[in-house]
Amino acid sequence: MSEGLVQRRNAANSSSQWSHSASGSGWSTVGQTSEEQFVTSSMPVVSSRSDWYNANYDDADNFDDAKLARLTLMEEVLLLGLKDREGYTSFWNDSISSGLRGAILVELALRGRVSLEPCGLRSRPQLQMRKLVCVGANGQAPVGDALLDEALRHIRDMQPPETVPNWIEYLSGETWNPLKLRYQLRNVRERLAKSLVEKSVCGTEKQNFVLFDMTTHPLVDSEAKQRVLRKVQDCVLSRWQLDPQRIDRRCLALLYLAHASDVLENAFAPLPDEEYDLATKRSKALLQLDFDAEADKSGACPVLWAVAQAFVK
Repeated sequence: MSEGLVQRRNAANSSSQWSHSASGSGWSTVGQTSEEQFVTSSMPVVSSRSDWYNANYDDADNFDDAKLARLTLMEEVLLLGLKDREGYTSFWNDSISSGLRGAILVELALRGRVSLEPCGLRSRPQLQMRKLVCVGANGQAPVGDALLDEALRHIRDMQPPETVPNWIEYLSGETWNPLKLRYQLRNVRERLAKSLVEKSVCGTEKQNFVLFDMTTHPLVDSEAKQRVLRKVQDCVLSRWQLDPQRIDRRCLALLYLAHASDVLENAFAPLPDEEYDLATKRSKALLQLDFDAEADKSGACPVLWAVAQAFVK
């Protein structure tokens, strides 16, 4: 993992249509309510767990479900890394593989399938020492996504449970323990790209690279990628909150995972210089938080903070 958050590319287009207005250098706190009030007021009346998930999956975007495909965190991270015309990620990016595995763990946590083991009454172990476990009956039920179901099955079968940093290594295949290689998730990028094709976000082409042919997935629905870009930008600009617990969980997770996958620059590069500097400053502030303290706060998602801490070095 390279040091620092991002470095500005010289080719950034300062007049991009994705730029947003930032209110000077101040942090917006107008109209804020507590997290409990926000959740209570925004939670719709539903009849089943699947209905609740469909209603809250991407609540921050407030899109019409009938018209727009819902993207998982993994797909959004990959979409940020994919080159629009070429349809593949940078050959020099060696971080996106582990970043996508971290996104899988956060996605399972946000769907209520996994969490960190509770702290004892006398001892409160560090975030990186707490084990990842399935959550009751939810942890036994399939998610409906092949990639997530495979990861959930591995977590459920692991005895004794392992920590989040270990799971990122196991799912990535970056472990020296040969007994743990069976937990590796293979062809994650290819499987996610096919999912984007099925959702009509990307297409499929064959490209020749002299020595070999490679299947690529160029962007088809540019609006879908713009929505992801705006989500990341708004998280640190127009929707910025002083308290990280007030930031939409999925937006906050996407910001950390984009940093872990070394694709955050792709979201900030189109911004004008002033907004770019502000977004970078606030992103660095999020990376310098006390993750253990944030995970202990009421209503927090401990897995999200454990994954963030695993990548922030």
